Amino acid sequence: MKLASLKGGRDGRLVVVSDDLAWCADAAHIAPTLQAALDDWAEAAPRLEALATDLAHEVIPMMRFHERMAESPLPRAFQWADGSAYVNHVALVRQARGAEMPESFWTDPLIYQGGSDRFLGPRDAIPLADPEWGCDLEAEVAVITDEVPQGADRETALAAVRLVMLVNDVSLRNLIPGELAKGFGFFQSKPASAFSPVAVTPEALGEAWRDGKLHGALLVSRNGTALGRADAGADMTFDFGTLVAHAAKTRPLAAGTIIGSGTVSNRDADGGPGRAVAEGGVGYSCLAELRTVETIRGGAAATPFLSYGDVVRIEMRDAAGHSIFGAIEQEVARP
Repeated sequence: MKLASLKGGRDGRLVVVSDDLAWCADAAHIAPTLQAALDDWAEAAPRLEALATDLAHEVIPMMRFHERMAESPLPRAFQWADGSAYVNHVALVRQARGAEMPESFWTDPLIYQGGSDRFLGPRDAIPLADPEWGCDLEAEVAVITDEVPQGADRETALAAVRLVMLVNDVSLRNLIPGELAKGFGFFQSKPASAFSPVAVTPEALGEAWRDGKLHGALLVSRNGTALGRADAGADMTFDFGTLVAHAAKTRPLAAGTIIGSGTVSNRDADGGPGRAVAEGGVGYSCLAELRTVETIRGGAAATPFLSYGDVVRIEMRDAAGHSIFGAIEQEVARP
């Protein structure tokens, strides 16, 4: 089952979307918003599934689904916590600045609390007040959970995953060092994120969802040029069951909690830093990692961060080449 929130009101208008993303059906008679459906998932999910079946058989009123008319599936959320499950990414970034990586990073997940009061729509512009802030994209995977009890184990946490989607977790790289130096975490350096037009149930993903991971190439481009195609299921040190359980260690999680994977990152076949797509590698899911590799290899970064007019695109396709979640496509613009 695929769900989306059309623009309209603070929390959008819930629709069920066809598998090919061409059509949708209004779901207001079941739940007016996705958050309302998540609050009563046991009751709402079977009815939404039935609506999806009726949509597939074209026996109910339906309308064309346009990704540009979609908000992020949850236009705002009770909680957005982003992890760093691809430790290869962390290792590379620390290597570039000559910082030793603690061994615990391979066994204890990193996670931070992001702002969730307003997300960008998947086709909304990225508002950038100052290009000197070092605007970067971060292509990630995220899950939306049902309620998760405090102290839940991995299996319980994984069973609470209700929907899967993609993320552009925008970062202002040049503001990060100053914030982290204060020892109190991200805030100004992490503006609003954007999520894919469609959120998909794990069951509907089939073999692409297994072992608590989304498998498949995450296609990332900048101004139409391929930046990355890393496999989201490869080199993921911590699966989503582990990440959700980590988040719930000291607190219960509310229905509608979003947990992110962190930047998707693959090692090269020889175990070293990844190679660019143009060099036959799988490339990078953010500019910081590309700049890191440039620094490791040549002593300095050559690729600039995003600026006005740049367009980034994030998408994942199935074996037949069809978009699974729709595309995040955003232009950087002045606020």
